[in-house]
Amino acid sequence: MYIKIVLLLLLSCGWIITTPAWATESVTQAAMTAESSASHLIAGTGHGGIPALSVTMNPDGSEDYSITLQILALMTALGFLPAVVILMTSFTRIVVVMSILRQAMGLQQTPSNQVIIGIAMFLTFFVMSPVIDKINTDAVQPYINEQISAKQALTKAEAPMRQFMLKQTRVKDLETFVNISGSTATDPQTVPITVLVPAFITSELKTAFQIGFMLFLPFLIIDLVVASVLMAMGMMMLSPMIVSLPFKLMLFVLVDGWNLILSTLAASFGTL
Repeated sequence: MYIKIVLLLLLSCGWIITTPAWATESVTQAAMTAESSASHLIAGTGHGGIPALSVTMNPDGSEDYSITLQILALMTALGFLPAVVILMTSFTRIVVVMSILRQAMGLQQTPSNQVIIGIAMFLTFFVMSPVIDKINTDAVQPYINEQISAKQALTKAEAPMRQFMLKQTRVKDLETFVNISGSTATDPQTVPITVLVPAFITSELKTAFQIGFMLFLPFLIIDLVVASVLMAMGMMMLSPMIVSLPFKLMLFVLVDGWNLILSTLAASFGTL
């Protein structure tokens, strides 16, 4: 059996080695034909690149990118969408205030994180609706109707966001990051977006903690009163948090706390 296998291998090797010349010529001719076709295809495009990934120079010096490149850039930008929603809108202030409120009331998991994030998201859409409408009117719709280029649409979409962030940013925070970056901008309207965003985030965190401090005070007073009463009664082993929690909830419900907090948060941003 092994002898037959060896003979078959030798015969196959011999067939490969003694391949006729006409077969070799056919293979060579086919390869040359394929290479010639590829050369004609590239020559027909007008350049050595892929037609779908092209950049067209306009007479005014600007550049227009093909739809494929625009889609690629858009899909790449979608990866930064969560950061944009969290750090360049009203989301940060709302979610921080809601988290501080939950901590002040002594509720560890009520409302849950999912509920807080959901409230913050929808309240963010409510607060940012004027900005979103302006971006849609000035940038998105003209771009869809092919009235402006992608670069022009991006510039027009940046203006409402810049205006919103400037209204919420403190001058001191803006000056700090301008000095750190070494920018020579003297007018807030000309500050680069890379400087404006961290200044806006800093201002939003400061505002959120200020609001959280004001919310913490009434609940802190209730905790102090309950702790003093329990100590006066000699009930050292009873946790003041357990006793004060019902009073905190009752106070929050009686003053219509959710309505006050959500309406105050929405009104704190003003209008566009």
